[in-house]
Amino acid sequence: MKRLFFIKKRFSPHGGAENYMRTLMDRLKGEFEINVLSHAWVPTEGIRFHRVPVVNAGSFLSTATFNRNACALLKELRASCSVSFERTTCQDIYRAGEGCHAEWLALRKRTEPLYKKISFSINPLHRLLLSLERELFSTTRLIIANSGMVKEQIIRHYGVREEKITVIHNGVDLERFTPANRDKWRGEVRERLGLRSGERALLFVGSGFRRKGLGTLLEAFALLKEPHSRLVVAGKGETDRYRSRAEGLGISGKVTFLGPYKEIEGLYAAADLFVLPTLYDPFSNATLEAMASGLPVVTSRNNGAAEIISEGQEGYVPDTLSDAREWAGRIDRALDAGAAMGERARKKAEEFSIGRAAGEFAEAVRRITDRRESRE
Repeated sequence: MKRLFFIKKRFSPHGGAENYMRTLMDRLKGEFEINVLSHAWVPTEGIRFHRVPVVNAGSFLSTATFNRNACALLKELRASCSVSFERTTCQDIYRAGEGCHAEWLALRKRTEPLYKKISFSINPLHRLLLSLERELFSTTRLIIANSGMVKEQIIRHYGVREEKITVIHNGVDLERFTPANRDKWRGEVRERLGLRSGERALLFVGSGFRRKGLGTLLEAFALLKEPHSRLVVAGKGETDRYRSRAEGLGISGKVTFLGPYKEIEGLYAAADLFVLPTLYDPFSNATLEAMASGLPVVTSRNNGAAEIISEGQEGYVPDTLSDAREWAGRIDRALDAGAAMGERARKKAEEFSIGRAAGEFAEAVRRITDRRESRE
């Protein structure tokens, strides 16, 4: 049987990327022996794991040694096809789920004053990641981008041929994330959050508050025309800093910080609108989950998921990253649109099931494997 290898530094069957991988593996397990090269994993039926040694002494050494050792091990194991979900330099197919690091650095230089005077070239981790990108984009046979935005960035920064990159948007579990969850959880979760009857709930989901644009959202929230509203913030970040910011804007009593939140379906069920003014997201899964749950979305053009949103139909995509007045205006309009916009968001999300995404990826694996066999 042909041997298919996936490269993932840490593997848990419950992670977001891993859930996507598992769906993909299920599509292919009748055709391939499924293997995973990983440093740490949760044993999973039907998968053979191979340990990749890593020097855990900071991100630089961890990233460098994982790439070196994964490539050495992969060479020994003689795969029929290899797929990497990490920035490694020896695979047949690379899924650029983390986007383009060169673009991320360019955005930071343009938008963060502190970094305008700092050269990222002196940071060893950034230098390593850029070096890995240069090599992998040059040598990998097929690159899977999760948005057209990421494809364009890879071409622009690295000169990769357009035909070498295939766009497969992220997929969502349409049974787990559904408007039907409102009947199950809306009342209970809203009561738990202290939301009053008639109060409109805006939901922000994301870890790394600065990159996800929470500062812009707080400023916009303070300018909303809708008087009966509350902002619910879920995710890991500098909570104290943003609590202080909310207090300075006079909205601290209307903002709830939850921290990391596992039962995320309940939050989508309790909310009326999803907002994510992210500085950079190759394709935000939370955006697609919210749409599948029947929520209108307001997000930035720097979110790859924005390309599946038609302005004024499933939500809004403001022209700027940090103009709080523009964001407040779009949020007010989305709240006014209400249920009809949420219904259109769900309908659009139905085009992006996790099964569809895995099926397209599986076809890409088959094409690469067939080409390799035809040459041998």
